[in-house]
Amino acid sequence: MNEKVANLLNDQINKEFYSAYLYLDMANFYSRKGLSGFANWYEIQAKEEQDHAMLMYQYLHNNDVVVTLDAIAKPDKVFTTIMDPLKAGLEHEKYVTSLINNIYAAAQEVNDFRTTQFLDWFIKEQGEEEKNSTDLITKMELFGDDARSLYMLNSELAARVYSAPSLVL
Repeated sequence: MNEKVANLLNDQINKEFYSAYLYLDMANFYSRKGLSGFANWYEIQAKEEQDHAMLMYQYLHNNDVVVTLDAIAKPDKVFTTIMDPLKAGLEHEKYVTSLINNIYAAAQEVNDFRTTQFLDWFIKEQGEEEKNSTDLITKMELFGDDARSLYMLNSELAARVYSAPSLVL
């Protein structure tokens, strides 16, 4: 495997674990606000990010690349309103999309077709992540100021269940 591509994937493992930390921090915020459904949604997001990291970890191992695990940074976002984590989540997903796109471009540059195929799943996943984040913001903008609507949205988010990723290595 090309060294630059391997290094980018290795760095992305750390960034995916950071994403999990960030989403757990968002879940903490919502738990403190009494919004257990929102907390559930972000706890599941955290699990998904851990899965993403582990898929990359396994992919590198499958390609005889030594994985180097770095320290995971502490989330530095400060949330004051119920909308803050939702907007920060969308901003973060757009950032992750740019990172995945950069890895894809690096793999394409060296004709690493196996890695581009591997990353196809992540590109689709990022589209879904950005749409989910945008949809949550839209719902909050429409209903968030109304207590009953907020209760219903919280209940909807509480119903979300974890499902393992569909990518097979």
